Amino acid sequence: MAAAESEKLTQEGKRERCGADCDSDSDDDFGPSLPPTKRKKTLKFERLYLSQLPSAKMYEKSYMHRKELSHVLVTATDFVVTASEDGVIKFWKKLPIGIEFVKVFKAHLKRISGLAASLDGTLLSSISQDRTLKFFDVSTFDMVNMIRLEYEPCVVEWITPANSPRPLVVVGRADSSQMHVFSYQDGKEIACINVHRNPVTHIKFNAQLNLVISIDDNGMIEYWNPAHPKGTIPEESALRFRFKSETDLFELKKSKCHCNSLELSHQGDKFVVVGSDDFIRIFSCYSGKLLRKYDESIAVQSALQKQEDSLYKLESIDFGRRMATEKELRQDQSTVPSNAIFDESGNFLIYSTIFGIKILNTYSNSVARLLAKVENTERFTKIALYQGKSKGIVGAQRPENQKEIDIDPTLFCIAFKKQRLYLLSNREPEETDESSGGGRDVFNEKPSREDILAAQEQHAGKKFPSCVTLHTTMGDIFLRLFPKECPRTIENFTTLCSRGYYDSVVFHRVIKGFMVQTGDPNGDGTGGTSIWGKEFEDEFHRNLKHDRPFTVSMANAGANTNGSQFFITTAPCPWLDNKHTVFGRVEKGRDVVSQIESVKTDKHDRPLSKIKIVSCSLHDDA
Repeated sequence: MAAAESEKLTQEGKRERCGADCDSDSDDDFGPSLPPTKRKKTLKFERLYLSQLPSAKMYEKSYMHRKELSHVLVTATDFVVTASEDGVIKFWKKLPIGIEFVKVFKAHLKRISGLAASLDGTLLSSISQDRTLKFFDVSTFDMVNMIRLEYEPCVVEWITPANSPRPLVVVGRADSSQMHVFSYQDGKEIACINVHRNPVTHIKFNAQLNLVISIDDNGMIEYWNPAHPKGTIPEESALRFRFKSETDLFELKKSKCHCNSLELSHQGDKFVVVGSDDFIRIFSCYSGKLLRKYDESIAVQSALQKQEDSLYKLESIDFGRRMATEKELRQDQSTVPSNAIFDESGNFLIYSTIFGIKILNTYSNSVARLLAKVENTERFTKIALYQGKSKGIVGAQRPENQKEIDIDPTLFCIAFKKQRLYLLSNREPEETDESSGGGRDVFNEKPSREDILAAQEQHAGKKFPSCVTLHTTMGDIFLRLFPKECPRTIENFTTLCSRGYYDSVVFHRVIKGFMVQTGDPNGDGTGGTSIWGKEFEDEFHRNLKHDRPFTVSMANAGANTNGSQFFITTAPCPWLDNKHTVFGRVEKGRDVVSQIESVKTDKHDRPLSKIKIVSCSLHDDA
């Protein structure tokens, strides 16, 4: 005690002497001192955590379903499960590098409403609008049980309590607030939980706290006990609150929004909610308090685009196309919304935005990585993360470079209105010749009979001109067209030419070293329509790329928004591939295109002197 008291007195003496010295020194001589600089928070072992997350700027591979994908998840047993809108479920096995297809089920007659895997990764359950609940054994890829429901389900989750010998699954109803708990083994209903006032849309089981978190369509968040018939939580629980008024669990309700996604951290200490108001909220599971809140609204994204030195800055035409897709995504009620997930450490939050996939350090509150920014034709929505060390399939041949691989962190993503499963890893896509059938987009599905017949009926008996000459005020431009590769685009273009639609139309946009654009009767880039009076779909072909100057391509305002406007490139533009339909090349008159490219323009890229298409001539050959 004496030593402690002596130390205390010594410190007090120092403070007194300091005070005396400070009193003797006038602030007039030096001025008031500045407060100490606030040290920026840094996460210990951040580089180690990031090394176990994907880092590639482009997706490495993609695999097909026949219809648009709606669900994707990764099990604890190294399987990936995907579902599409036609009720099909596919099983994929995670290999040391990439994945391998295992089995497909035509599981449901209607759209799948929910997909959930048990915590140990051995069981899978699915629900559908066809009013069925089905169970699968993941390790044997077999459907093992089915329950016919008297109501339409909207959410499913495994909620097996700690030390329970029988797996349990809960199903939420679309027509009421009731949640029904079933036994996996005999398929019998063992409880009916009713802690909400509205239909429940999201359910997650927290194994660490042995409780369930559920959210209804009115934004109300509830905790309940899966081991109790009425869901009552025992008083001796690990929760740090007794009353809901002590928490922020009314946050969604107060904000008048509903939940689009609910995910838990692996440690069970946090959960993240993606709200319909474009905010992402992180809550503490123990206290129910709001820890973080991120604004991902269109207004914020537009503001980020305007910052010249921003990490998110895109080309204006690219951002406009993405924004059009974003608005369409938010208006489409049938699309499964985007989710946000934690990595295994619980320090990083991963979610998709208009700019790509963000990996956000929630400790330092900073963006650690932005993946897939260059993927401008895919708006990723739901994602699932694999961070384990796959052992592959027993008996499978070991890859040559397997010795160098410890883990293969991979993000499995689905995208808006896409029929593909996308893989983002630490590897960029291989350089292969797509025309020879290679490439990162694997064609693992054959076209359906209906697709083949529809294509044959659409183009049977139609023959379009293969060449067009644009007679301009600066000279003639001879175009070689590709009617076989993109028949609808050629039908539209040549028909407009024959009708005189392009006569007297100006080149309204000219960018030196990039392209010259025309085809708008308004002359300002805001007009133009197709021969069908509406926008029509893109037609991409693996052999037609923006890999050279003097490529003729359709202008658009987003995917499948083609009308009458087109442009001619004056340099290779590979970033436009699979965004704009290439339908021709300039064979003669390239000097004319170069002259147009070189004219003086205003700050809006409009030529100061008008350059017009006088008329168009159609030819069958040169």
